[in-house]
Formats: sequence, structure tokens, C-alpha cells
Amino acid sequence: MDTKRLRVPDFAARKRQGEKIVMLTAYDATMARLLDRAGVDSLLVGDSLGTVILGLDTTLPVTLDAVVHHTRAVSRGAERAFVIADMPFLTFQVGVAEAVRNAGRLLQEGGAAAVKLEGGRPVIDVVKRLVDVGIPVMGHLGLQPQSVHQAGGYIKQATKPAQAEALLVDALALQDAGAFSLVLESIPADVARDVTRELTIPTIGIGAGPDCDGQILVSYDMLGLFDGFVPSFVHEYAKLGDAIVAAAREYASDVRAGRYQRTTPVVGAGLSTPDK
Repeated sequence: MDTKRLRVPDFAARKRQGEKIVMLTAYDATMARLLDRAGVDSLLVGDSLGTVILGLDTTLPVTLDAVVHHTRAVSRGAERAFVIADMPFLTFQVGVAEAVRNAGRLLQEGGAAAVKLEGGRPVIDVVKRLVDVGIPVMGHLGLQPQSVHQAGGYIKQATKPAQAEALLVDALALQDAGAFSLVLESIPADVARDVTRELTIPTIGIGAGPDCDGQILVSYDMLGLFDGFVPSFVHEYAKLGDAIVAAAREYASDVRAGRYQRTTPVVGAGLSTPDK
């Protein structure tokens, strides 16, 4: 496994060389360390933390302070992986100057190496300015969770020819504005394939078929930790939620029966001292 930290130019190099890019979301230092150790190329501190961490119904209430907080934790845990922070709702749509200030906080305070923002041509001026001042930008097209109400729910996008054509125009505009990569979420596989072929920057798919230059999943979905709605395209590589419930039940049973007694020190397990 390559132990060199991934950088912005490496994304385009991976596409040229035909090497797939591996991405997952992360929200805390412990998970970041584990995913980093597994060789994941890039970690996204997604505004998905609203649903999987904070228990919200949508990502819309997620604040910039919350993303800064979680990005700081992930940045501490990741030694190799490239850390990208989501720009939450209304942190980049109001104006270019405000977007620069908010993105700057994610790098300066959070320790992110780049930001991700949703949208196509309406946010091109923001993307250009961020890139001009040295802030790498990942775009996001297709299903855009921050526009869930306008879209009428979490439904597949670009299913009609005119919509697919508009998505390609947006993708090319983001590339021309300086975005270094692009997330394609919940679009037909053939549309994602065509967009990927047209772009020189890599595409990262989520529910967009196998032909993107990389893939991203919400880590809690992939690990079987999230007990809410999981999209049909997600493959659960583990059932950690079930394992945690079983372990906690066993622990509770031992405590209630008076069987629990720590006989050996457990490093880092807590503040209490082991039995002597």
C-alpha cells in the first residue's frame, strides 16, 4: 500500500493512469485513523453527519461550526488520506466573499485540504474564486441533498436526455472553473459513464454505476452502522450495528448478574483503574 499522502494533482494522475480512487465519509478521529490504516485515499467530512451522527432528517440544518468541529477531528486522525470538508447549506450560496470566508475556516480551523460544494452553473463564480485564492474545490452534481425539497425527495436525477445533457454542461463548467474532481450522485450509470469520458478531472460516483473514476459511500452505511434508511446501491461490507448491540447486551447481562470484573488493565478503555 502506498503510504504517501494524497494531494490534489494525484487525483488527475489517478484518472490518467486508470487507477480508481477510494473515498469514504468520516466524522471523528478514531474512524479516520481506521479508514486511513485501511488505505482509503480520501475522507469526506460530509454534511451527511446531520443524518448519521446528529439524528436529523436532512442535511439542511447542519452548520458550518459543526463541519469545522468534525473536520478538525478527522484531520487529526488521518495521516495519509486526503481530507475534504463539505460546505453546508447557505455557506456558499449567499455570496462569493462569504463563501471564501467559510471555505477558509474549513481549511484554517478544520485542517481540511479541500472543500466540496453542491451545484453546477449557478455556483461557478464561487468555484472560480475559491480556486483563485488557493482553496481546492470538489464539485457535486446529480442528486444534491441540500436541494432535497426542490427535487421532491431523494430520487434519481438526470433520467431524461435533456437532464443528462444539462448535467454534462454543468460538469464541464465546473471543470473549466477549476474544480479538481466531481461527485456524481444517484444518476443512471450510462450518464455517469459518458460524463466521466468527457472530463479530464476524475468523477467519484455514489449510486452512479461502476464507470466513474472512483467511488464514495457513507461509511456508516458501508459498515452496517446506520439503522435508518440505506440506499439500495449500498453494499454493506459488515454488520457492525448488530455486533455492537450484541456486545452491549452481553456486557449488560454480565453487569446485572454480577459477573463483570476487570482482571487485567485495558489500555485506553477509560478513566477507571483496573481491579487489583
